[in-house]
Amino acid sequence: MCKRVLSLCLAAALIFFVSCAPSGGAAKAVGQLNLFTWEGMFPQEVLDSFTKDTGVTINYVNFDTDETMLAKLQTAKGGDYDLVIADDYIIQMAIAANLAQKMDKAKMPNYKNINPMYQGQFFDPENDYTVPYGAGVLTLMYDPKTVKLDIKGYADLWDPSLKNSVGLIANYRVIDGVALKVLGESFNTNKLDAIQKAGDKLLQLAPNVHVIKDDDLQSDLLSGEISAGIFYTSQATQAKIANPNLKIVFPKEGIGYGIMAGFIPSKAPNPDAAYAFLNYIMDPQRGAKCFEFLGYYSTYSASDQYISSEYKDFLTLPAGFNVNMEMIQNINADANEKHEQIWTAFKTAAGLS
Repeated sequence: MCKRVLSLCLAAALIFFVSCAPSGGAAKAVGQLNLFTWEGMFPQEVLDSFTKDTGVTINYVNFDTDETMLAKLQTAKGGDYDLVIADDYIIQMAIAANLAQKMDKAKMPNYKNINPMYQGQFFDPENDYTVPYGAGVLTLMYDPKTVKLDIKGYADLWDPSLKNSVGLIANYRVIDGVALKVLGESFNTNKLDAIQKAGDKLLQLAPNVHVIKDDDLQSDLLSGEISAGIFYTSQATQAKIANPNLKIVFPKEGIGYGIMAGFIPSKAPNPDAAYAFLNYIMDPQRGAKCFEFLGYYSTYSASDQYISSEYKDFLTLPAGFNVNMEMIQNINADANEKHEQIWTAFKTAAGLS
């Protein structure tokens, strides 16, 4: 998923004492943390306070895509970087390629603050290698001032009243998956006939689609260019901050999501710095500050109570909703090729190829 995160200014900087002190049982780190992730993943005040409290400097290295990260990590043979934060599906590949090391949870006393909803997933079923940092939920959102329909699920986007007023992110697995869910199928099915039926269903949606794009889709909703759509979590967060009257829907068909997580490369030069940093951001209040800045769902349940009211409704999930959630996972090559074919046909039908 796209990782364009919020640049929100938070009013007050809290001074926190080092969470990796000997009394906490956490890793004692010195030197430099080589952090490899997307740009803008942490509020600067948290990065600065980590260095102030621990003495560990941060060498923040950016990548543009998960695939770029994996290629560089492969070239480094699991070295160069101490902590990588990336998407679930690519982490699965890194683990399979022996590019990640098992974590020593005793070095992270705040590990207990993780929400178990975001653990035990396909990319790390035994929670051996990763610490989740933010969950992206494909978000159905609409403006009740311009939509007369009471939208309850994905299927409502096909309603004729929404002709030429729907916006979609440009992630084919997500949007094809929406059609699969409407038809009662899994996001992750490998059944070619089911994927084709989803493609046929998408063709019926084409008249309602006004725009398909990944970047800044929320601005089209805020400006009135579109009335409803499917957005990345960070886009929905930005839109809701700008217009609290927008409606976010937890679709009756079920919701798809993905997880960003941190892992320590197999030959990290300073793994204790990675442990110290992970433990630091898993502090409940620091975690809340990070998720408010990031604009993604909180993956530390201990942080939820500290997320401010203006963010809480769309950075934490309703109690019990996890029973109706499904992670979007890697599928086989034939199924992926079929997805690409139906996506091309859909964009052509919508006049947006």
